[in-house]
Amino acid sequence: MRILLSEGSGLTSRQTAGLLAASGHRVGVLSSDRTALTRWTRAVSAWHRVPPFGPDPLAWLDAALAVAARHGYEMLLPTQEQAAVMSWAVDRGAWPAGLATAVPAFASLARVQDKLSAARTLDAFGVPRPRWAAIRDPGDVADWDAYPAFVKTPIGTASAGVRRVRCRGELAAALRADPYAEALRGGGLLLEQEIDGPLAMVQAVFDRGRLVAFHANKRAAEGAGGGACHKESVLLPGVRDRIAQLGRGLGWHGALSADVIADARGRHVVIDVNPRLVEPVNAWRSGTDLVGALVDAARGRPPADRPSGRGGVRTHQLLLSILGVAERTGSRRAVWREVVRASRHSGLYRGSAEELTPIRRDVRAAVPVVVALALASLRPSLGGRMADKGTGAYSITPQGWDRLVRDEA
Repeated sequence: MRILLSEGSGLTSRQTAGLLAASGHRVGVLSSDRTALTRWTRAVSAWHRVPPFGPDPLAWLDAALAVAARHGYEMLLPTQEQAAVMSWAVDRGAWPAGLATAVPAFASLARVQDKLSAARTLDAFGVPRPRWAAIRDPGDVADWDAYPAFVKTPIGTASAGVRRVRCRGELAAALRADPYAEALRGGGLLLEQEIDGPLAMVQAVFDRGRLVAFHANKRAAEGAGGGACHKESVLLPGVRDRIAQLGRGLGWHGALSADVIADARGRHVVIDVNPRLVEPVNAWRSGTDLVGALVDAARGRPPADRPSGRGGVRTHQLLLSILGVAERTGSRRAVWREVVRASRHSGLYRGSAEELTPIRRDVRAAVPVVVALALASLRPSLGGRMADKGTGAYSITPQGWDRLVRDEA
């Protein structure tokens, strides 16, 4: 099939393109970023420039559908936050016939898209989460005593719009500073107790409320921007049941992911929910083809239940590791030590497969790694900027989300 991805920037888009191409599909990508990660791989056969998504999702949608029609794509899959406007278009009957996709109903997506709505939704379905409070006025949290905690804007991607506070004074300072003060004026903030424990990333594919594929992996090491540069697949049947319950209750169609943390009692609590897949290669290597399940759901075929993958499968992303070391240490020597460990398959690289840059089969995939290494060697802080650049291309802004919500109403 000719499949178009909604975004060419980001790790998830790059991994999804690789898996689709390996399955025999012809892959195109959309992006406003000329240096998008998916430009550096033979897995992508065409790159199409579109307006930036975040500030004006509807302008992006018009351009995306025009590209799909002009170039004869049969399917448009959301790999980032474009799922929001795609869901909006399907609900309003503005989606073209003959262009397959897999997105939930907009009313269901709206229940998890912003962090305040997601907190209420998780509570409604009995999904464990940390202690939290909605802040609409500084007085709302005068009695809050669960520190450390995180202040979160309702709309934000990755670690954007998240600030850690250790005491009442730091919380008060956060509420006076943008973007938190702006979000407070615009409708409110989420305050969430910090949970200390290992992070796991879970993701699922649903066919109209039925769970058809599920995968979980722990973050074995943290890379740039808090991303997982090393992963190990794990089996979390209790979490699977909770996610299945959530998707069933929402009548979810398409991909759904969450970050969970095991607290001191061993209970897995959900700290974030997203209406998309997140870096699906670890799942594929463990035996669960999430991308294949998503394609089947988009085709309208009842997907067969995919078996759970194996635990203990280790994968890594050297690009994220290099950027993470540069970001944390600011040391050229530390960056090169990381490269040596990877080349020798030592430490966390032992028995681990590369997710992002299988250079032996795709020489062009080495370009982002070489660029990251050069920047980190020249000035380590430049590596951190390269990591920050990715999410800006596909993050929806509060103004963009408000426009969709107002138009839906």
